[in-house]
Amino acid sequence: MVPTDGARYHGFVLAGGRSSRMGRDKAFLPLDDAPMLRVIASRVADAAGGVTIIAPPDTYESLGFEVVSDLKPGQGPLAGIETALTLGRAENNLVVACDMPNVSAAFLRRLLDAAGQSTADCLLSVSPDGRQEPLCAVYRLSCLPAIRSALAAGTRKIRDVLKTLQVVHFAIEDKRETVNLNSPEDWLAYLEARRG
Repeated sequence: MVPTDGARYHGFVLAGGRSSRMGRDKAFLPLDDAPMLRVIASRVADAAGGVTIIAPPDTYESLGFEVVSDLKPGQGPLAGIETALTLGRAENNLVVACDMPNVSAAFLRRLLDAAGQSTADCLLSVSPDGRQEPLCAVYRLSCLPAIRSALAAGTRKIRDVLKTLQVVHFAIEDKRETVNLNSPEDWLAYLEARRG
C-alpha cells in the first residue's frame, strides 16, 4: 500500500473505548485546562506532523481535529489500529492512547525518529520494568494484513498480533511518559503526583 498523501509519518489517537472502569469519558478529563484528548492530540500532531482521532465523530469533532469512525466499533484497540492503517496516511503510523497524560511530543518525536531508521513492522515502546506499550508505538503499513487476518479470526489482543510481526523495542527512560489512567484511583494518583 502506498500512503495516500505521500507523508512519512502520521499520528493517531485512539479514543473509542467505553471508559467503563473510569465511570466517565476519559477523553474529557481536564488536563492543562483542556480536555485530555485535545492535549494529547496536539502533542501527537506536533511530533508526527498531523493527527487523526479514531473515535465517534459526533462525540469528539468539537475538539478541532480530524475524527474518523472506527471501522469496527466496539472491537477494541486492535480494530482502531486497523482503521488507522487503512486510512493509509503515511508509511509510519504513530498510535497513542487517549489516556496517557504525561506523554510528551519530544518523546514521541524520538519514537518516530527511531521508527524511521528501522525496517521493522512495529516499533514498540517498553517501560523500564519491561511492560510493552502497544498503544504508544509506531506501526508500519506492512502490519495491516496481519491485523486484518487476526480480527477476521476473532483475535482482539494486540499482543497476539505482535507475535506475528517483526517488532523492535524502544526503551522508555521515564516510566511516567506512558502512565495510563484507567480508573478514578489512577486519576487521583495522577493529580497527587502533579501536585508533587
